[in-house]
Amino acid sequence: MLQELSLSVLDIVSNSIRAGANLVEITIDVNRDKDTLIIDITDNGCGMTKEQLLMVEDPFFTTRTSRTIGLGVPFFKMAALSTGGSFSINSAPGAGTKVTATFILSHIDRMPLGDINSTIHSLIIANTQIDFVYTYKFDGKGFTLDTRQFRAILGNISLDSPEVSEYIKEFLTENKNETDDGYPI
Repeated sequence: MLQELSLSVLDIVSNSIRAGANLVEITIDVNRDKDTLIIDITDNGCGMTKEQLLMVEDPFFTTRTSRTIGLGVPFFKMAALSTGGSFSINSAPGAGTKVTATFILSHIDRMPLGDINSTIHSLIIANTQIDFVYTYKFDGKGFTLDTRQFRAILGNISLDSPEVSEYIKEFLTENKNETDDGYPI
């Protein structure tokens, strides 16, 4: 089982990429007053039929040909539900997919968020043909990184160029620290 939620984010977004998405939106919303951590991942990929949607939470169902089981969605759901939270997945062919997991923040069984900055950075650098909108919220404060804005400024400079990669890493680190003051999630 994955030991931190950022790895589940990586796994779910990998599904979005395999589904042909060219835009993936990831939102992390921490609210200590409500005692919640909400992770929302939305893509514009090919979507799923009602039949696929019913089976996607089954660990023995996968559309991949390289393996016969798909544990990402079932583990993500189990991680949310084990904290008393909730899980939903909505999809339709041609309309993309939205996965939302709500965790009870203070629950003893909640896995740590982990290094979400490295996860987001890796997704952007490894998938330069895809746009990502990453929003991080903490108790009402927040920031957004939108690769479409970066592209508009950078022109022909690739997001995986060393200078841009380093800037994205620093942007994520500085903004997260400014937003949550280093609160361990």
